Amino acid sequence: MFGVLFPNRSFPLGITTFNQVDDHRWILDMNYFVGEAYDQVKEMCIFLLNETVLPAGKALAVYVQTPGSQFEYRGAVHSACPSAVFPLLWPGATSGQMLLTGPGAPPASAQIGISVEDLATLPALNVGQQKRVEELALKVGENLFNFMQSFCTIEGDKLIIPMDILNQWFKKFQEKARRDPEYLNRFTL
Repeated sequence: MFGVLFPNRSFPLGITTFNQVDDHRWILDMNYFVGEAYDQVKEMCIFLLNETVLPAGKALAVYVQTPGSQFEYRGAVHSACPSAVFPLLWPGATSGQMLLTGPGAPPASAQIGISVEDLATLPALNVGQQKRVEELALKVGENLFNFMQSFCTIEGDKLIIPMDILNQWFKKFQEKARRDPEYLNRFTL
């Protein structure tokens, strides 16, 4: 039905690598690959094996879970989008019931869940990608703030910055990105 690949970490893996929970849900225990170092696995590619795998209106939804957390949605593939690469962005531990494994003890390791669901009920956006963009924006903003802070003066209850500080920062940012193609990649987790 589907295959997965962890870029730069695995060969393509078939559905048999996953533990089938029921007719429409599968779980991959990350101990299978990396033990407790699951957070080093940053993204996953999932692909349908052919166009007749899923009925019309259905999708394969991808979820991730860490010990003590709930499953969190990361994206889906379907007949109109038969493959995708999702950033995993492993969740932090929270209390709550597990969506795919049911009530009971939390998993001993991180897990990836795959579920056949109605396409219409899934979020339109790739949640993992949206979170990655938000994190990137926060890190760029933090970079700008730190740069500006080194040129600021305080006058009463106001912070005073030179008028051309944004231009200075942007030129420096562009120069670093031109010199080092990996510069922007270091802003992501």
